[in-house]
Amino acid sequence: MPLTDRAIKAAKAQNKDHKLSDEKGLFLLVTKTGSKLFKLKYRFHGKEKKLSFGAYPDISLREAREKRDDARKLLANGIDPSAQKKAVKAADKLNTENSFQALALEWFNTKQADKSEGHQRRVKRNIEAYLFPVIGHHPINDITAPIILDALRQIEQRGTVETAHRTKQIAGQIFRFAIATGRAERDPTPDLKGALKTPVKRHFAAITEPKDAGRLLVAIDTFTGTYTVKAALQLSAMFFCRPGELRHMKWNDINHDEQRIEITAEKTHQQHIIPISKQALTILNALYQITGNGEYIFPSARGRSRCMSENAVRVALRSMGYDNETMTPHGFRAMARTLLDEVLNFRVEWIEQQLAHAVKDANGRAYNRTKHLAQRTEMMQKWADYLDQIKAQALAGNVISANFRQA
Repeated sequence: MPLTDRAIKAAKAQNKDHKLSDEKGLFLLVTKTGSKLFKLKYRFHGKEKKLSFGAYPDISLREAREKRDDARKLLANGIDPSAQKKAVKAADKLNTENSFQALALEWFNTKQADKSEGHQRRVKRNIEAYLFPVIGHHPINDITAPIILDALRQIEQRGTVETAHRTKQIAGQIFRFAIATGRAERDPTPDLKGALKTPVKRHFAAITEPKDAGRLLVAIDTFTGTYTVKAALQLSAMFFCRPGELRHMKWNDINHDEQRIEITAEKTHQQHIIPISKQALTILNALYQITGNGEYIFPSARGRSRCMSENAVRVALRSMGYDNETMTPHGFRAMARTLLDEVLNFRVEWIEQQLAHAVKDANGRAYNRTKHLAQRTEMMQKWADYLDQIKAQALAGNVISANFRQA
């Protein structure tokens, strides 16, 4: 007699497991603990086997019968439903392990570990906010260019075209990682060339006029925040390294014998040397009395186990009246690049090397870290002296266009 929902609901646990039969091999196993499990008894190649369909009431009687009928169709075609179930489960597991999300997280942990904290945060935000919701669950080999384009179009429609292009680049890196590790066959992102709008190129806001730079330096000297942030502002102007490089500087990065700072450039990942001018040394010596008992030269206000927040210098500039359209932490680099070239007339390759750009010689070889170091050391001292001059002129209200060019 076929089972009914009423009979299933009324079934009670006994001292041992017992069965309630339905039709065509389907039965309900009522365990001594009270669980009610749908199973199918069948024969394959003369051997009796059982296939589990799930527990009642998660699986209804109607659903169990549908699963039974599907299994019987497989048997009619010479397929063992138990083996088929295992194969599907294995394929699902493989697809999960080879999903875009799984591989993206593996790529992130492998390839982004040596990047700055801010860079890691931006990359992870991009893949979690823009890629995972659309393509995260897809097996990576099933993802085509139109599927990725759908994710990128959603970003583009928000008006953030640059973010769409950046996210496309990140996706390409993930695909190439999957190819290198044998989990993907190709990278579909090159197929999207020309599919996205062209971003409007923007530069970091920077002050590049001597008069305005002098006023900025005066404002920094009168900054009323913490000395640590004030020193970061002053040394941003003197060192003109990348903001992340400045924040992550450690006291043991200072080579006292050579009077220079030796760090790893944030973008090129090459060792970068920053000669310390007399003015910068004075600031560092004063700062050492405040933060010298910790690891970082510029520690976080929330604890010395981590470096200063990436927003500390930006917020300080805002408090002095310099908004994002006027001056940014990154703008100190453009300020130095312009004035060292156009006012002080230093050779462009020396400036580029000091900016830790990937400068190459006439034969296409990258300059080594010590190239023109003596000249760059002299340049950094003259740069600090020039900053003092334009600051003094700003204080006097008489910034003049003097000739500071090299002989």
